[in-house]
Amino acid sequence: MRGFIIRVLIVAAGLWAASKLVSGVTINDGWSLIWAALVLGIINAIVRPVVILLTLPLTLLTLGLFLIIINAGMLSLTAWLLDGMTVSGFWPAVFGAIIVSITGILASWLIGDQGKVETINVERI
Repeated sequence: MRGFIIRVLIVAAGLWAASKLVSGVTINDGWSLIWAALVLGIINAIVRPVVILLTLPLTLLTLGLFLIIINAGMLSLTAWLLDGMTVSGFWPAVFGAIIVSITGILASWLIGDQGKVETINVERI
C-alpha cells in the first residue's frame, strides 16, 4: 500500500510539473491533481498495454518514438475523463507526457521493483 501511495504521489508530481511548465496543461486544484494521478495510473495499467499491442508495427517502424504519442493520448484521455484537468491540444499533450515520463523515470531510480524506497549501504573493511 505504501508503494502504491508513493507511485501516485510521483505521478501527481509529474502532472503538477507539467501543469506549471506546459501552457496547455491545466489542473484546477489539489484534489483534481490526486484524481488525475489515480486515473492516469489506471489508464496506464489497463488501456495503454492494449494500445501498445495494437500499434506495435508502427512503434517498431518508428523505433519506439510512437510511444510518446501513445503517452500523450493517455494524458489526453485522462483530461477528457476528469472535469478538473484540461489538455488543450496535441503538442501540450506530447510535452506534458514527456514531463510526466521523465518524472517517473527519475523517481524509479529511487524506488525498487517492490515499490519501496531503496538505499545502498556500503561498509568499508
